[in-house]
Amino acid sequence: MNELTAFPITHKWPAQHPERLQLYSLPTPNGVKVSIMLEEIGLPYEVHLIDFGKNDQLTPAFMSLSPNNKIPAILDPNGPGGKPLALFESGAILIYLAEKTGQFLPADPAGRYQTIQWLMWQMGGLGPMFGQLGFFHKFAGKEFEDKRPRDRYVAESKRLLGVLDKRLEGRDWIMGEQFTIADIATFGWVRNLVGFYDAGDLVGFADFAHVQRVLAAFVARPAVARGLVIPAQP
Repeated sequence: MNELTAFPITHKWPAQHPERLQLYSLPTPNGVKVSIMLEEIGLPYEVHLIDFGKNDQLTPAFMSLSPNNKIPAILDPNGPGGKPLALFESGAILIYLAEKTGQFLPADPAGRYQTIQWLMWQMGGLGPMFGQLGFFHKFAGKEFEDKRPRDRYVAESKRLLGVLDKRLEGRDWIMGEQFTIADIATFGWVRNLVGFYDAGDLVGFADFAHVQRVLAAFVARPAVARGLVIPAQP
């Protein structure tokens, strides 16, 4: 068993099972990427709720692991070379877990890099744009009289949905028949856009039949259903 107490985060959130991977998260579209991945691969883990209502993400303990004060983050006691590994950024964590377990990332180099390209597309485009749309449509931004900022993100979100819809034409998943980390990263955000943000009508979601089809297949996966509510809220 590896010793984790050298990591300050474990002083605030003690590991009851220090032999397991430790997940520090909240069930947001970024957070559930990792909980879904962990449920899919079946790797034993222990979850710790990072409560934004209590500003847990701003504490020195959490920022010692995630200096950008964003969830999710992990601490794997069985990292490369048998040494503990701390990681933040959901995309990096997905790649790490895929390579650690040999799952959800193609083994052939071309397929691997093409999967990573779609993961980066989600990280740099779809996620941030959907998040801005959510702010201007559902949260404080909805009070702004000037609707140009909202409309900018509506237009870009529609464009990105069009890119995804075209990619999914004739494919079961983003990479074809194989379910990958690109799907795990992407469809939690799509679900959030039309569900929690209630922006389906705003972006014309009904026009993206392939995205709708694959979203339905995504949420129907048992591991996805479990991961979407991890960690449980108080």
